[in-house]
Amino acid sequence: MSGAKRVHMFHLPILRLDRYNPTPEYLFFKRLFDIVFAVVGLVVLSPVMLFIAAAIKKYDGGPVLYRQCRLTRDGKKFNVLKFRSMRVDAEKDGVARLSTGEADPRITPVGRVIRRVRLDELPQLFNILKGDMSFVGPRPERPEIAAEYEKELPEFHLRLQAKCGLTGYAQVFGKYNTTPYDKLLMDLMYIANPSLGQDIRIIFATIKILFQKESTEGVAEGQTTASFQKPERSVKEETDVQTQHIAEEAEQKHNI
Repeated sequence: MSGAKRVHMFHLPILRLDRYNPTPEYLFFKRLFDIVFAVVGLVVLSPVMLFIAAAIKKYDGGPVLYRQCRLTRDGKKFNVLKFRSMRVDAEKDGVARLSTGEADPRITPVGRVIRRVRLDELPQLFNILKGDMSFVGPRPERPEIAAEYEKELPEFHLRLQAKCGLTGYAQVFGKYNTTPYDKLLMDLMYIANPSLGQDIRIIFATIKILFQKESTEGVAEGQTTASFQKPERSVKEETDVQTQHIAEEAEQKHNI
């Protein structure tokens, strides 16, 4: 509702909700920002990235990078790049699952260090440069996990109106194990008001949460996805009720 436009239908005030509809100027400068800072980041952080790669390789001799299928705008699939922080056989049973945090036995000692300050995410600068991701946007979810969320919350796919991001509103103000419903609300708040100013504020806020341990808190032992707290009403039902309530109040005032 925060991004609703105020319109009138005859004598009734209406709050109209549109899909993600950023201006061409915003998309141009957002992409320019992504390209410039991805290149700068790769150049400046290349010594750190080489050191991490060497540490991972030395620990168990396995691959340095980890590729995983994720979803971006309009449900397009792409392979996100990360420094491998878990054992090579972390998902040998074929089940997609979230991490349970630092106590997760699948995480390697090197992985535990780089995950603590999100250094495992640095290879995603290549995804940004390629255009699969942006610096700011909804978190890219795995297709299997997104499908599980959508069984209980069909509106979860509305996050895919915008290109996914390295950081985002839900990542900054939520946690790794924030419920899907709350993630959806926060991502829709971001999508409702696209602006470079908002993107820059989220980037600065991201620097702060890098040093907050609770932001990387994992899911509970035995869970494969974030715990789901189903709302009493769906997003559409809640919107319909709020709109009807506003219209009724306006009608009462008009009659008075």
